[in-house]
Amino acid sequence: MKKLSQVAMATALFTLSLGAAAAKPTSITFESEGTNPEGKAYALYSVKCSDGQTQPLTAWDNRKTWCVGKMSVEGCSKKQIRAAKDACK
Repeated sequence: MKKLSQVAMATALFTLSLGAAAAKPTSITFESEGTNPEGKAYALYSVKCSDGQTQPLTAWDNRKTWCVGKMSVEGCSKKQIRAAKDACK
């Protein structure tokens, strides 16, 4: 029984350490504004992640909807930080 609880504790600690190692956004920078072919306005941003990568974000509806990717309408969130965290995963 004691050995089982030790294995469970080790597994839990390992799982937590994996989550802590995930990349996190370190900065969000405005890049440009534009309109898509349908005439809908958007703004492009770039997110720098703690692992060194840079990912694009697109803001739609006067920055009310944030999507991961350049001119993307998928993987969207209502919060900028949520979309930035998703971009860095």
